[in-house]
Amino acid sequence: MAVNQLLVIGIFISTIGALVLSNKRPSYIFSAALLALVATQQITVQEVAHNLTNQGLLTLILLLLVSNAVDKTAFIKRMGRKLVTANFKSSFWRMFLMTFTSSALLNNTAIVASMIGPIKQNQYHPASRLLIPLSYAAILGGTVTLIGTSTNLIVDSFLLEHGHPGFNFWDFTLYGLVAGLSCGLLLFALTPLLPSIESKSGQYKEYFIEAEVDESSELVGNTVEQNHLRNLPELFLVEIIRKGKLISPVTPEIVIQADDKLIFSGNVKKVDSLSHIKGLNLFAETNGLLRENLTEVIISNRAQIIGQTIKALGFRALFDAAVVAIRRDGEQLSGKLGEIKLQAGDFLLLATGQDFVKRHNLSKNFFILSEQKIARKLELKLEVVTLFGFLTTIGLAALDIIPLATGLLFFLAILIISGVTSNTEIKRNLPLNLIVVIVGALSLATALETSGVIAAVTELLFPYLSGTSPFIALVVVYLATLVLTELVTNNAAAALMFPFAYGLVQILGVPIMPFALAVAFAASASFISPYGYQTNLLVFSATNYRYKHFVKIGLPVSILYSSIVLVLLKVTYQL
Repeated sequence: MAVNQLLVIGIFISTIGALVLSNKRPSYIFSAALLALVATQQITVQEVAHNLTNQGLLTLILLLLVSNAVDKTAFIKRMGRKLVTANFKSSFWRMFLMTFTSSALLNNTAIVASMIGPIKQNQYHPASRLLIPLSYAAILGGTVTLIGTSTNLIVDSFLLEHGHPGFNFWDFTLYGLVAGLSCGLLLFALTPLLPSIESKSGQYKEYFIEAEVDESSELVGNTVEQNHLRNLPELFLVEIIRKGKLISPVTPEIVIQADDKLIFSGNVKKVDSLSHIKGLNLFAETNGLLRENLTEVIISNRAQIIGQTIKALGFRALFDAAVVAIRRDGEQLSGKLGEIKLQAGDFLLLATGQDFVKRHNLSKNFFILSEQKIARKLELKLEVVTLFGFLTTIGLAALDIIPLATGLLFFLAILIISGVTSNTEIKRNLPLNLIVVIVGALSLATALETSGVIAAVTELLFPYLSGTSPFIALVVVYLATLVLTELVTNNAAAALMFPFAYGLVQILGVPIMPFALAVAFAASASFISPYGYQTNLLVFSATNYRYKHFVKIGLPVSILYSSIVLVLLKVTYQL
């Protein structure tokens, strides 16, 4: 082999070794590989720029930015609150089918992140019996459509790079549906093997939060249990104040009435879970002050407001701010938020107006600590625009009327114009790490091909593979990708294996599509390791799982999933 080929092989092997053995982020490793390729002149800056404008990559970026806007809607949060019931079978299938369906169209990592809170808070079943199935349902659902997971779009970007028209929207559906629903049945049969372990306690400071029930609220006339108020993520209903009387403790049988003041204790960053309940209003929200950024302050020891209540002070007029929540270290607060007498050292979270920073009395009363970012619910008309627009964009792409990238670009423009998202938010949510991984992988694939490494490997293997059954070759590609995705990550596995799958196709003279699908499905099939897929890592971090719990459940699921996908590929493409 020539020197340049040895250099490319060395960089390729080093990249895989670093992904497997080091704890560095894949983006760091692929950026190092990219710099090494440019430094050794195995790839030009122009080729890197070309990979940066790959259509599949641009589609993926647009999809992730749009998904962040869709995640602001109440749909997932409202469904998540009603997910878990006293019946485990019902809870499992509600959770599985909702997650499976949603993940086919939305970012599955965001869906799992939204569901973890309600599942951890449920009063009926140990979260550890539902969190692994939650992650697997999201993985399985993501394989049903082209946009279900970033892995599919990464493989699609490689197809486009090689002059192929790429995947159609429904190319994954037959395999994903059959394998996904079959694995769902197996998962349910395996639930007795799931551990019953205590969840990790949340690492947050507990604030005291008050919300009022409107007459038109969906909560009125139903019990605490029927309203699923015990399934709110990191928020606990500790008291109810009704007509000036305190109800504590709050039992599941208590019926919610209009004008009730519901007192919660917990993580103030989760107050969006309250704002998505129809007819339940925070004080700052009714006063038109609640925004994404809350200002955290501590009352100074010389404050003039010490010993007075928020209500008596006329807090809004005095500071152009409304108190969203209070925290007092070492003491359990009780009663209405507006009637608590303030003390030195109390922490307040304030929703502030435009004149807040101009008030001359701030320094006399508070030490300003920081800003806390919370999610804000959308107005009803903006929710309609977001959900209807997203479904329309996906529908037009699925029917081959408008290309997906084109539809997403115009939909993102509509989201910006309507105020659902902003330029600042887009910059903040730009998936830079994923972009680096994909551009680095595309560049590595380019170097493998232009340096002649793929051709050399093809020539070396030709005598051994020329008479081999295409199905055997497909199984080898699938298993190699499967092993790699358990060792590294799904996106990296797909990016690293596609060039070799493409070289194998050239040897055998068979269509690329079954091999591209095999790489995509295998790269998503991370059921055995908690580190191979983002959703596995999320649930692994949420409770005290151990590696063996994933192996015990994931191994049979992986075997069934892989068997179904491979058999269907063989039958469909007559390999």
